[in-house]
Amino acid sequence: MQESLFSLPVVQQITPYLSQRQIGELPVIIVSHPRVRAAITLQGAHLLAWQPSGQQPVLWLSEKTPFAVGKAIRGGVPICWPWFGPAGEPAHGFARNQSWTLSAHDENEEGVILTFALESNAQTLKLWPHDFTLLARFRIGAHCEIELEAHGDFAATAALHSYFQVTDIAATEVSGLGNSFVDKVNDSAVGTSNGKQTYPGRIDRVFTAPEDCSVIHDKAGNRQIEVYHHYQSDVVTWNPGPELSCSMGDMANDGYKTMVCVETARINQPLVSAGESPARLATTFRLRNKV
Repeated sequence: MQESLFSLPVVQQITPYLSQRQIGELPVIIVSHPRVRAAITLQGAHLLAWQPSGQQPVLWLSEKTPFAVGKAIRGGVPICWPWFGPAGEPAHGFARNQSWTLSAHDENEEGVILTFALESNAQTLKLWPHDFTLLARFRIGAHCEIELEAHGDFAATAALHSYFQVTDIAATEVSGLGNSFVDKVNDSAVGTSNGKQTYPGRIDRVFTAPEDCSVIHDKAGNRQIEVYHHYQSDVVTWNPGPELSCSMGDMANDGYKTMVCVETARINQPLVSAGESPARLATTFRLRNKV
């Protein structure tokens, strides 16, 4: 699926390393750089792929997701804002279903920097009665940095809902999650943990005192993905397991076997934007190949 992104026909060559292409109904910005390649749709400022040169894809993208206007994309890094989960309609907020603009870009020998912008409009004001400007900045190179910046006067919950590619979920462990969590599979019961999570079945947990770095140990793939959390109050980890995976129309029945979500989030402590003080949420991905 991800390989096909980079062979889409070029609609507009923006710079030597950046082009606009089309996937289904959606315009997509493709980064083809000697150090890295990546793809971000204008809908949702949604990072679909990040792959440093010489590495396997780091992000997971469902082979069954529709690339349709107004439909959420399954995989990559959805921006969940201004609410997380079922706190409003649509679930996980409207930012991931809105059309953003590429407002700035820069590039050098290390990689590219892209800024996307979304402003309140008639459609968003019907869903949420606040004026806002939302910026999503991507620094894409050997590492991947994503920063969300919200301007306005409001409180909001949010998550960078990152889906990572693993070789085998049965041989995957995530560490650095902290020792307390809310278990969404078990009626939001509060649980304790040693900060490590494995995935024997469906897992949906909000860790409420996470460390600043979670590490995905992809043991079968012989690599580690470090997920650094910035300005977070929570880290969510999710895998649908076989039963839920089979019931999801935008995911293959066995899709759960090769993905894990580790999400930088502000759920229990909302982001507060006020006047000249924007709210921020950010994450950084780094790849470590095990020797």
